[in-house]
Amino acid sequence: MTIDFDKTGGLVPAIIQDADTRQVLMLGYMNREAYEKTIATGRVTFYSRSRQCLWTKGETSGNYLDLVSIKNDCDADTLLVRVHPTGPVCHTGSDTCWGEDNDANPLLFLSELQDFIERRHAEMPEGSYTTSLFRDGLNRMAQKVGEEALELVIEATNGTDERLIYEGSDMLYHLIVLLTSKGLRIEQMADELRQRHAPGWKKH
Repeated sequence: MTIDFDKTGGLVPAIIQDADTRQVLMLGYMNREAYEKTIATGRVTFYSRSRQCLWTKGETSGNYLDLVSIKNDCDADTLLVRVHPTGPVCHTGSDTCWGEDNDANPLLFLSELQDFIERRHAEMPEGSYTTSLFRDGLNRMAQKVGEEALELVIEATNGTDERLIYEGSDMLYHLIVLLTSKGLRIEQMADELRQRHAPGWKKH
């Protein structure tokens, strides 16, 4: 990766983003030495403009930024640094330097779940319920979605909210297994709903 440090006087902005939640945590600056140390150690190091020296985030507080990935922008002069933070990022004790909570959106887990199910599909480990569904074939997977949908309806009309959530989760899991078997993703369903929400959408 080529970074144009000279373009901005030796320093480039480094936008720090949580790799899991996608929340922007802070903005720092790196020179070439800070970038190279970040790569070498796996912990984000900046160049402090006020102290005129390198500083590794967390070296005093213990709240390190463990490196996941670094991307350059289209002009090669701004970095997107994805991390796993080990504590609050801001010196004020806040999760971010904008005073925001760094909470994961639970909906993102659906993508993670399908990633896991896809690995099950590829590896087919013994003793896995997901493996048994794939081995039983498409008809059985589709049948399970129908069975779980029926149980969801029963809980919605005659059950409790707790059981409704439970059965709905079962249905979603089996639906994702079915989608995986067809080479499809849950994001495609989300995109379909997004398109339906757009002004002017007409039913097929």
